[in-house]
Amino acid sequence: MEWTGWATGAVRRHGGAAVRAVRRAWTEPGRERDLTVQAGKAALAACLAWAVAGWWLQAPMAFVAPWVAVVLVESTVYRSLAHGLQQLAAIAVGTVVATVVALVLDSTMVAMVVVLPAVLLAQWQRLGSQGVYAATGALFVLTDGQVSLATSGARIAEAVFGAVVGITVNAVIRPPVYLRDTRAALTDAAREAQEILEAVAEGLDDGEWDGHATGEWHEGALRLGRLVDQARSSIGWSRESMRGNHRGRGSAAVSPPGKAYDDALAVLDHVAVHTAGVTRTVLETANHNDNEARPGPQITGPYADFLHHTARAIGLYGQTRFAGTGTERSADGALHEAVKELRRSLDELHRRLPDAVADDPDALATHGALLAQARRLADQLVQD
Repeated sequence: MEWTGWATGAVRRHGGAAVRAVRRAWTEPGRERDLTVQAGKAALAACLAWAVAGWWLQAPMAFVAPWVAVVLVESTVYRSLAHGLQQLAAIAVGTVVATVVALVLDSTMVAMVVVLPAVLLAQWQRLGSQGVYAATGALFVLTDGQVSLATSGARIAEAVFGAVVGITVNAVIRPPVYLRDTRAALTDAAREAQEILEAVAEGLDDGEWDGHATGEWHEGALRLGRLVDQARSSIGWSRESMRGNHRGRGSAAVSPPGKAYDDALAVLDHVAVHTAGVTRTVLETANHNDNEARPGPQITGPYADFLHHTARAIGLYGQTRFAGTGTERSADGALHEAVKELRRSLDELHRRLPDAVADDPDALATHGALLAQARRLADQLVQD
């Protein structure tokens, strides 16, 4: 009974998630809609390939055409073209080698033992992820029962036709573009950095930060680094998606990520590194057995103020660089004001430090590390 209730709950949860995904795909642009469109295009490519090769021409191995067409409706047009050429080369090599060996040895079983290791070793690395199709092409020949030059030639022709259909459908019908995903990835990274620095600032303000809280801050900073890596990957996907893409031409062209995105990524990369440095220093200080090494309120107050201003500047930086249109100009002015406050709070840290550390070497090391990370954080935003 308990297992039945758990299973029912799991079905409801997954069913609800599926319904929400369908609703998002129908009502708003996003990943769900992109996946739905790509799935529909793959199905269309398969149907077209089968209608010609299987229904109209009645080719002997007609299923090869829709199979190749489906797998070549790739995530970008460029990838469809590149993988299509590699896949066709692999299928041709596997088919030709298997045909010749089977005809010479007059035994499909012996030919399989000889051919499969050879084509796998020779083609796997050279053709990357498509190298396995050399073995697939060989298996189609050797498991068909009747090996001949005519059937092997027809099989290669069907693969070529399927590749043409798949690539054409992917290139002509709403070819995928990932610029929106890139903006979302950069915005998420900026928002995460802002939230982490706000949390650290509030903790320093309250003066009740401990090892558990600082550990969570540092985990968040490490997660920020992973978000920046995802943004970097997304920029690469966006640029690749515009290669051979007709949506990059004409009056309604979609522009690939430019230098502004690279600059934003560089800034966020440095912010992630230095945010991790700040949280690591705070974590080590919180876990230090000597409470005297902890910064006092004369330092934590100005430092929290600095982090508040940094967090606000990072949020505004995201709005001015990649958060969309309509608010960039006002956000840009607010960013300049935030940077001025950032400089002021950094100057205040410089002023407070000599009186705070006195002659304590441990305190000097801790405060010096915090100040160094603060300066590096500020430099990334001020220089831009």
